[in-house]
Amino acid sequence: MAIDTQVLVLGGGPGGYAAAFAAADLGLGVALVDDAPNPGGVCLYRGCIPSKTLLHVARLLREAEEARGYGVAFAKPAIDLGALRAHKQAVVDKLTGGLGQLARQRKITYVEGRGRFLGQNSLAVTRAGDGEEELRFSHAIIATGSLPRSLDVLQGFGDLVWDSTAALELREVPKRLLVVGGGYIGVELASVYLALGSEVTLVEVTAGLLPGADPDLVRPLLQQLKGRAQLRFETSVLRLDRDGDGLRATLRGNDGSDAEIVVDRLLASVGRAPQTAGIGLEALGLAPDRQGFLAVDAQRRTALPHIYAIGDVAGQPMLAHKASYEGRVAAEAIAGRPSAYDPAAIPAVVFTDPEIAWTGLSEAEATSRGIDVQIGRFPWAASGRAASMGRSDGLTKIVAEGATGRILGVGICGPGAGELIAEGTLAIEMGAVAEDLARTIHPHPTLSETVMEAAEGILGHATHYYGR
Repeated sequence: MAIDTQVLVLGGGPGGYAAAFAAADLGLGVALVDDAPNPGGVCLYRGCIPSKTLLHVARLLREAEEARGYGVAFAKPAIDLGALRAHKQAVVDKLTGGLGQLARQRKITYVEGRGRFLGQNSLAVTRAGDGEEELRFSHAIIATGSLPRSLDVLQGFGDLVWDSTAALELREVPKRLLVVGGGYIGVELASVYLALGSEVTLVEVTAGLLPGADPDLVRPLLQQLKGRAQLRFETSVLRLDRDGDGLRATLRGNDGSDAEIVVDRLLASVGRAPQTAGIGLEALGLAPDRQGFLAVDAQRRTALPHIYAIGDVAGQPMLAHKASYEGRVAAEAIAGRPSAYDPAAIPAVVFTDPEIAWTGLSEAEATSRGIDVQIGRFPWAASGRAASMGRSDGLTKIVAEGATGRILGVGICGPGAGELIAEGTLAIEMGAVAEDLARTIHPHPTLSETVMEAAEGILGHATHYYGR
């Protein structure tokens, strides 16, 4: 028998389950289709949550090393890889199980299997070993996420070449690991394996880490990694060959020079691609653009008014919290509520050590748009809280409109940057000016004071930092 529903959501990641939950809370009948036992998607099963669990462990290992500088010495940590995998999996199971319970509490029909559109109002779900089931719907939300990209030169080497999913399975800690790609996924996973004991070489085709991020924010992270890993910028993998149980990589620099490196494993981290193949878009009469994205309007409608697309398939940035925001917008639009996707800023966080977080416009972006800006910088060397933590290498930076002082962007590098960046995002959303942040009392001693004092710097006076 076919299942009839008002709203069908294809994909159970942060965008999909947020959309399904919001639609159910608005009184709509909802069916949520995903190939996992519970909602969660790549983020919870194979991305955000397992990576942050391992990054937390990596930070603990670094803190144990750094404690010697404070007069506290620990024995060298013993890493039980099996127990660490079990801990990671327990975190994943707890969160995805909780989402499954929330879906049941909302009376959402959860269908486990792979979905493929049959027509503009029907979808077939293939269940593992259990045939197909048809769902009929009035509205549909496509939230199928993305997949890791790869390079042709890295194909054909089996388990010797990992993508991010394989790296997070934590099957082993290779003695020598080559990471290809210096974006946020590559840098985060390189940090994990460095802490676990791998000798890491990271190659990036551009001139530095985290292309597109403000160089002022990246600099403290770069200094941390330089002493712990081999970093090769403006470099790509020209050739890959088997070498015993490992790999021999021929690297080529932008200057035409070649170098060889022998490693045990290679982690390819060269971006992600929207996952739209195999879901029956042709039955809907929809086609992605050259980048693989589906065109949507402010309500996240596609060219078909009753078909919506959110998250990684609906355009950059490919971030979980952006997908969740879009999911709520789409659900409200289907319910007839006045809703639109119009964020003034979308925060981004790189969970390295130190963390890097930014929101709104960077200094370079604002300048490229011809905006006259004022810049407020507060080095964490002047922060009492940072000094007490032994972490004075950070920076808080504010970009404000020159004529009005309106906050255009905020960037933070340092421990807990991801927890601090929401204040900057709220300031941009509320149209705050530098004086609003400078005159807001922040508790002392905290790292949040660095935001206040960066804003004070724009006004010409920061209590704990003297700048010309």
